[in-house]
Amino acid sequence: MSRIDSLRQLTESVFVRLFGYAPHAAIQAPGRVNLIGEHTDYNDGFVLPCAIDYQTVVSAAVRQDGIVRVVAVDYDNQQDEFDLAKAIVPHSEYVWANYIRGTVKFLLARGLPLSGMDMVVSGNVPSGAGLSSSASLEVSIGQTFKELNNLDISQLDVALNGQQAENHFVGCSCGIMDQFISAQGRAGQAMLIDCRSLEGRAVRMLDGVDVLIVNSNVRRGLVDSEYNTRRQQCEAAARHFNVKALRDVSLSQFEAGIEGLDPVAVRRARHVITENRRTLEAADALARQDAHRLFTLMAESHVSMRDDFEITVPPIDTLVDLIQDYVGERGGVRMTGGGFGGCIVALIPSALTDEVKQVIEREYPARTGLQPSIYLCHASDGAGRLN
Repeated sequence: MSRIDSLRQLTESVFVRLFGYAPHAAIQAPGRVNLIGEHTDYNDGFVLPCAIDYQTVVSAAVRQDGIVRVVAVDYDNQQDEFDLAKAIVPHSEYVWANYIRGTVKFLLARGLPLSGMDMVVSGNVPSGAGLSSSASLEVSIGQTFKELNNLDISQLDVALNGQQAENHFVGCSCGIMDQFISAQGRAGQAMLIDCRSLEGRAVRMLDGVDVLIVNSNVRRGLVDSEYNTRRQQCEAAARHFNVKALRDVSLSQFEAGIEGLDPVAVRRARHVITENRRTLEAADALARQDAHRLFTLMAESHVSMRDDFEITVPPIDTLVDLIQDYVGERGGVRMTGGGFGGCIVALIPSALTDEVKQVIEREYPARTGLQPSIYLCHASDGAGRLN
């Protein structure tokens, strides 16, 4: 049985057991991995993620009384209940419930006609790994209300609504990438997203290549404070160049105008400006199935994150190096996500995947004392109803 079929069967059986009747539908929304384009989103730049076949599944049925009941299977079947006719406020105890309450609150704020809902939710997107388990949850809930209420909203609206919930209800600052690709991903394709115009261009993934995600399992301290510092440094650099965002600075403009800019801000800006170029070029490389160029760009991206943006840590660099040393020019690997731990993403020829997994499982613990978590993924469809 596939992972998603297991989730569907689980949520449906819990639904029947706890609510006493069968759900009307099952909805899924995936997590994601960003192939290239790191810390470019809040600089109005470009990212190149794909949705992955790790998902959140919601089994649901419409209610006529305006009450929303939710069961979180992954949190020991904890239950939340709230009334659409009353002000929706944060849950006093359950953090998971706020992603759901926030998503529903902002759908209501759009003036959309919502019915009550019974929902049972479960997911297998690894939590805390930088694979967007939270966006997967927000989008799955938004998609459930869209599908079962026949709402006339676009998939981009579903994504933007989830981002609003995370930013303004949960209280986590995030760009649009995670929700965008969860709502609009396509099987077998990555998507080049312009984080300013919110336009996406699908590009076919490499033939015969697997997406391998490895969680370093580094304990991540200081992530939020370092993220905010990087963001402030980028904003200061944009002000220096008198532009809205670093997306508006070309490499030649950057090189000609760095006098008077703080040396640290110079490095931060150089990463963002060159990363945007790399991301655009990576999408073109994918479009023409130029694996060698894509792998080179991924390597350059990692070096830039390590040396200019300074967001990698020694175990991550060790993980990247041991994979790159083994595959050579046959694959690409880089850190993915906000940094200071988290995951690497590797594009590996399918024939080499098992060997690479064995190398990671043998060498990474020996060199770092840490145990890796390895996820073999495929680019998958965005949110929708399960048949």
